[in-house]
Amino acid sequence: MRVRLLLFAGLREAVGKKDVLLELDPGASLQELMTRVEEQFPSVAKYHGRLLVSLNEKRAAMDTRLEEGDEVALLPPMSGGVGRPWVQAAPLSMDALLEEVRSPHCGGIVTFTGVVRDHSRGQGIDHLEYESYVPMAEQEMRAIAEQVRKRWGEVRLAMAHRVGRLEVGDAAVMLAAAAPHRADAFEACRFAIDTLKRTVPIWKKEFAENGAYWVEENP
Repeated sequence: MRVRLLLFAGLREAVGKKDVLLELDPGASLQELMTRVEEQFPSVAKYHGRLLVSLNEKRAAMDTRLEEGDEVALLPPMSGGVGRPWVQAAPLSMDALLEEVRSPHCGGIVTFTGVVRDHSRGQGIDHLEYESYVPMAEQEMRAIAEQVRKRWGEVRLAMAHRVGRLEVGDAAVMLAAAAPHRADAFEACRFAIDTLKRTVPIWKKEFAENGAYWVEENP
């Protein structure tokens, strides 16, 4: 079975090719393809766990079975993020995000910080716990950054989300969007946080006065 592999940006330069035809066993999975790619091209291994994998121009689970003629794209990290996690247990730093998006070309920077409040659903909140499927969450966040790039072109976006136990007043999520003009920065930041709340696999458990429960909607 023959599958076409597409490579971009630094990943393309590391491998030295923009596309590769791979011969795989019939019914091989995306995970088996990735194992084969890392064996054949050791320079790809440094991106392990940080690539957005696309199958026929759509995101797909790593256990998806491939078919003859499929096209798989490996997309390296976008819109910053190199050298830092997008989902982390440590406290977030807006300074780190601002450092990623600042540019002499950008005249407007918009930021958003979501913090743990002391009440929810008419009850007092003691603390929250966030859980995430981190590899997929980071892929989804990179996908949001790519959507922003395609929609607004010159907007630079960085974001980060915490997991684990958070106390009242702790920052749970931070975003920074920079653009030549403020309108695009505002719109991109709003789009990014709204999309993150809908699509990124991060779950919140509230520890309230009458007990603890998982929140299963995205207010």
